[in-house]
Amino acid sequence: MADPLQYADVPTPIGTFRVVYQGRSVRVVDLLENGIAQTGLPPGSVRRKPPFPAGSPPRQLHEYFRGGRTDFDLTLDPDSGSAFDRKVWAALGEVPAGRTVTYGALARRAGFPGAARAVGGAMHRNPIPIVIPCHRVIGLGGAITGYGLGLWRKRWLLDHEGAWPIRSRSAEGPRPRGQQTLDAHLDLPAIRTAKRTIVRSK
Repeated sequence: MADPLQYADVPTPIGTFRVVYQGRSVRVVDLLENGIAQTGLPPGSVRRKPPFPAGSPPRQLHEYFRGGRTDFDLTLDPDSGSAFDRKVWAALGEVPAGRTVTYGALARRAGFPGAARAVGGAMHRNPIPIVIPCHRVIGLGGAITGYGLGLWRKRWLLDHEGAWPIRSRSAEGPRPRGQQTLDAHLDLPAIRTAKRTIVRSK
C-alpha cells in the first residue's frame, strides 16, 4: 500500500514551514507567513502532527534547523517546474551546505551558459525552498539578491550553514574567528556526498 500524502507544520527560527510529502518524497515546502506566496495543499493530503518519524521530511527539516543535519536524504517530486527548472534545481542540489554559487556559474553547471537571468527565474519558481537550496545562489561579487522568502532569511540561512558571503578584502582589520571570505565559497566545484537529493523528472 502506498504511503499517504501528508503535510506537517515545522516551526523554525525563521518562521513555520509547511511540508507536503509522501513517504520520503517531498512535493512542497511553504513558508506560512502573510504576504509570502504559497503553493497550497494538494487535495487529499492529511495532516501529520509531531513527533515525526525518523527520516521523514518534516523530521529532517527540523534537524537541519537545529544544526544536526546539513544534507537532506530525500527524493524531490515538485508539483511544478519546467524541464529547464528541474535541470537547474538538480545542478543546485550538488552545491553543498557551506558553499555558494553565482547565477551565472549555476547556469553553466546546468548546461545553459549565459542563462543567468533564466536561472534567477527558476530560483523564483522553486516550490521546495531550503531542501532545494536556492538561498545558496548569490549575485556576482557576493551580492545577496533575489530571495522570495526575504533577504534577511537568505542571510540567516547562509550564516547558519557557515557560508556568509563576505566580500573579499571588503573590510579592513582582523575578522572574527571562523569568519570566511567569499573567495572560500564562490563558484567552487560541488562536493558529491554519499546521500544525495534527487529531483524526479515528470
